[in-house]
Amino acid sequence: MTRFFDLRTDKVARNSFSGDFDAAPKWGLPGIKDCPGCGATWASWGDHYPSVDLSDLPERQAFEEARPEPFHEFVRLRELIRPLAPPNVALSPGTSFGPLVGRASGQFAPFSGLESCWILVRRDAFDSLQAAGVRGLLGCKTELRFRQKTPPDILELQLEPRGLLHPDCFPPDLAPPCTTCGRLGLRLPEDPILDGTSLPTDTDLFRLGNYSTVLIGTDRFKDAVEQGGWTGISFRELPVH
Repeated sequence: MTRFFDLRTDKVARNSFSGDFDAAPKWGLPGIKDCPGCGATWASWGDHYPSVDLSDLPERQAFEEARPEPFHEFVRLRELIRPLAPPNVALSPGTSFGPLVGRASGQFAPFSGLESCWILVRRDAFDSLQAAGVRGLLGCKTELRFRQKTPPDILELQLEPRGLLHPDCFPPDLAPPCTTCGRLGLRLPEDPILDGTSLPTDTDLFRLGNYSTVLIGTDRFKDAVEQGGWTGISFRELPVH
């Protein structure tokens, strides 16, 4: 039976490497201002598709500045993106696209960036995971600018939303999602439980579909990381109901 793990930064390994970066995705959908359904002004965090390239989109400048927009304008911009995005993804307010752009320096751990809900991986670690048969790996180039003469080859993994938190995680009086914008006012429980019926069987890395800041790896991924001696990720097994 497959086991599933919450992926977080390994703080011990992080302190052993000097690598650091200040970067953001190249493009993003705006947030929603004053949703006509629930009245909320909001944007999600975590939904990021680094493989989605908006360079040829005539209106790409509309995706270069983070801001809230009225719902109708958000919908218009979202539909411009939809043909370029992976199929069947929600494209929530604040969803970001394209490579991470910014400054970087120092010696990077094999894995980093998890504190920002991204997974940056060195090329040597990525190649090792591929050789070990980890499924669902999509490594995307970053646009991190290093000062050193021989900068490291750093990729970002694209993790798509697949599994769900189990309904037992939700308070019994939780209001249903807004029928207009889809917002669900849910705080992440301290002890998440996964919904077994929702979990994918064809990938070893994904985000939770109803809480995209939670990064999940299978025991196959965990074994490949540990057998390769790669550091930067800590693993916490989550129960499945």
